[in-house]
Amino acid sequence: MKVAIGSDHAGIDLRREISDMMKEMGIEVIDAGCECDSSVDYPDFAIPVAEMVAKKEADRGILLCGTGIGMSIAANKVKGIRCALVHDLFSAKATREHNDSNVLAMGERIIGPGLALEIAKVWLTTEYEGGRHGRRVDKITAYEA
Repeated sequence: MKVAIGSDHAGIDLRREISDMMKEMGIEVIDAGCECDSSVDYPDFAIPVAEMVAKKEADRGILLCGTGIGMSIAANKVKGIRCALVHDLFSAKATREHNDSNVLAMGERIIGPGLALEIAKVWLTTEYEGGRHGRRVDKITAYEA
């Protein structure tokens, strides 16, 4: 699996920890930044990660900022992206099983690194169930077309 990951200034620490965890899991990581101490604009990192996923240059994407909200809004503007804002384990599993989410957003100011790592691991290892959920995801895809 290949995962693109990006953050703004408020998500750098989680991005680094999650990147390290993914490498330990044998996942290829495409790090889209940022590396900065000053404030940056989250769309500058969310959109390139989402585009990599949409273009199949990465299998999935992970985005981190202060709350995860801005990243998820920006990523969901890219056709073909189903970005889920997640801050608990149940939602991490459900969004993969039921929604086939292909981008995960989290907020470093909302959750600690321990929980964030668990969420990322659950999200990365959970498969999409398809079945009745496929009909719903297909409606989203059809609307985008």
